[in-house]
Amino acid sequence: MAQAIWNGTVIAESDDVIKLEGNLYFPADSLKRQFFEASDKQTHCPWKGTASYYDVVVDGQRNAAAAWYYAEPAEAAAQIRDRVAFWRGVTTN
Repeated sequence: MAQAIWNGTVIAESDDVIKLEGNLYFPADSLKRQFFEASDKQTHCPWKGTASYYDVVVDGQRNAAAAWYYAEPAEAAAQIRDRVAFWRGVTTN
């Protein structure tokens, strides 16, 4: 079972992850939603599309824009629709 961990807390876990460009993409329904807050941040990838972000909040500590997802990925990245990946100190295994 793959896990995403930040600040000593498991924030997502699933046995159905996709590895893309070195990142593990977890199904959106595997997130422990109490640790996620919507962020205004967005970025654009030429081949995946526009990414939106979540802040991760654990024990009162905020990790801004530490999780991202593609709500409407480009056709080339369709396999990561409804999936979330992590960075900024969130460890995945």
